[in-house]
Amino acid sequence: MALQDKDRIFTNLYGTQHWGLQAAQKRGNWDRTAEIIAKGRDWIIEEVKQSGLRGRGGAGFPTGLKWSFMPKSNPDGRPSYLVVNCDESEPGTCKDRDIIRHDPHTLVEGCLMAAVAMNASAGYIYVRGEYYNEHLILQAAIEEAYAAGLLGKNAAGTGYDFDLYVHRGAGAYICGEETALIESLEGKKGMPRLKPPFPAAVGLYGCPSTVNNVETIAVVPEILRRGATWFAGFGRPKNSGTKIFCIQGHVNKPCNVEEEMSIPLRELIERHAGGVRGGWDNLLCVIPGGSSTPLLPKHICDDVLMDFDALREHKSGLGTAGVIVMDKSTDLIRAIARLSKFYKHESCGQCTPCREGMGWVSRVMDRMVEGRAEIEEISVLEDVTKRIEGHTICALADGGVWPVQGLIRHYRPMMEERIAAYKARIAAPMAPAAMPMAAE
Repeated sequence: MALQDKDRIFTNLYGTQHWGLQAAQKRGNWDRTAEIIAKGRDWIIEEVKQSGLRGRGGAGFPTGLKWSFMPKSNPDGRPSYLVVNCDESEPGTCKDRDIIRHDPHTLVEGCLMAAVAMNASAGYIYVRGEYYNEHLILQAAIEEAYAAGLLGKNAAGTGYDFDLYVHRGAGAYICGEETALIESLEGKKGMPRLKPPFPAAVGLYGCPSTVNNVETIAVVPEILRRGATWFAGFGRPKNSGTKIFCIQGHVNKPCNVEEEMSIPLRELIERHAGGVRGGWDNLLCVIPGGSSTPLLPKHICDDVLMDFDALREHKSGLGTAGVIVMDKSTDLIRAIARLSKFYKHESCGQCTPCREGMGWVSRVMDRMVEGRAEIEEISVLEDVTKRIEGHTICALADGGVWPVQGLIRHYRPMMEERIAAYKARIAAPMAPAAMPMAAE
């Protein structure tokens, strides 16, 4: 069954109503906020744990467990901080953008509740630099909340003091990684750092911090209002709740849609995106979770469920749920080569396997597009991607090579045919040049 309207958290995802505070309150935002917060930090964390909420930014780490790592008190006088990741630079992903431009108060209220849960005195929302208009709306929503007494001293009448700030990035994909984001917030070059120490011990300005995705924080108020059991009732065990899916590519009606976790991929595309262009049988493959997740060919897409565990079983991932649909008109090798170029460009250059490896992978993929390679090089390419994977400080290199691994895993014959066709073309004898006609 499709998710019913009464169970949707993001009721203004399409901007049919105003984003402002009054309209948001009519939709149910900021309802009983003080009453919920009065139940205390331990209750909030336990409720989020029981809901089964996992991070919506890609990694899928249990949210309540992550919050519990924050210290309950800071005897050394250091404050704690909440950091919200709205960098959203993953190709194929645009869910957080719609949240902050159409439903920003879901996020602002979520920040207050999350801050109470982790004893944070301030929150910072790091917004992708290209989201200029969206950041203006988010800033205006925060100012509305201050004016209404929902932020600042005695926020929402809770007796808790909490300040919230918006910080714009400069358009670097790498700043979506939590430690690189923290470095950028501090005014440094956005480069990941080694862990441990983890941000919960030494984060922003050397203080305990937790970094969460926009969607993760924005669903919290509704979970606490309706109860963990309600949220856990959607999807399969350990894959519970609702999720915003970004469906694009060769579909009849590209869209963002909030749906139940574990919905079959085919049902998701046909119910909400009008189906694959030319019909389901015209499907070639789908990248299920944003460009860094390995593609899945049609025979897997026929039955696969859209959740963390089902996609992992097929050596892919839910990621950010950026669903990229490609039909049989796609030059798949060229598409993956284009992604390789993106990850090469966005590498911060700190780790040698990524700095040198992603450039090498991109150059080899460019040759594979033409077929200007040897068949044996496909295995060499695969081997190099596995030597890059897992050998860097952050996961950018992993995400950069996974699309190539998925291509080789499922479409090696296509790559071999491209190489064979190129060899046949250059080996064909050239036609004799036409003789010039004699002058009359």
